[in-house]
Amino acid sequence: MGPISFGSIKKQSDRAGVLQKKRPIRRNSSLALERLRSIVDGLEKDGAHQLPTERELAELIGVGRRAVRRALEVLEAEGRIWRRQGAGTFIGAEPHHPERHLKKLPEMTNMLEVMEVRLRIEPALAQLAALRATPADVDWMRALAAKVAAADDTDGRELWDSALHRAIAAVAGNTLFLALFDVVDRVRQDETWRHVREALRTQESVAHYTSQHDEVLDAIERRDPQAAERAMREHLMDLQQRLLLPTSGALADAE
Repeated sequence: MGPISFGSIKKQSDRAGVLQKKRPIRRNSSLALERLRSIVDGLEKDGAHQLPTERELAELIGVGRRAVRRALEVLEAEGRIWRRQGAGTFIGAEPHHPERHLKKLPEMTNMLEVMEVRLRIEPALAQLAALRATPADVDWMRALAAKVAAADDTDGRELWDSALHRAIAAVAGNTLFLALFDVVDRVRQDETWRHVREALRTQESVAHYTSQHDEVLDAIERRDPQAAERAMREHLMDLQQRLLLPTSGALADAE
């Protein structure tokens, strides 16, 4: 059922005794909250899903819109209603929208949390890749590793490094694992964090990471799942340690 009409809710409120015309009206948020609770209870019983507008509620209750707005904030905090800008106010708990939550993840987490998750997902993906990779898969991954090594700017390094790690995840042959990898990688690619990682890179560290990529791919090509898992774990632990360096602490904390 859609939004209920102002006229019908007024009749419902009158029946419930919410409007008491003979009483002096207390124009405050507490009154608005008390009466809104009754209105929401009545609408729920009638099977309605949406409240009238703030203006209509203010007129109905006999208080200002500011008092109505404050009362609605309390009801929202209690989980009785939820609001969406441009659409209105709805009764009940807000429906779960995972895609909206994913968009906010870069604001809600940090690079160290990302590394904790990567350390639990990517070594397992490397292990599976060692069991399932074809010669063509290995050639593909080595070509991507060469692109990472040859990149001479931030954007190129991030682009090809992400492509290499995703290729390993794809070769692992597990659709759910790949979806989890994509979620984490999307957070990892936040522009601010990319600059933090680049600020911590040195010529020596880039050479070291290139060598570690080769070790992971060597183990995958040998079909040695334990070695592939270990090589990927060591690679990610080195990355994590760089984020924990005293010189990077302020940067990491800021993000």
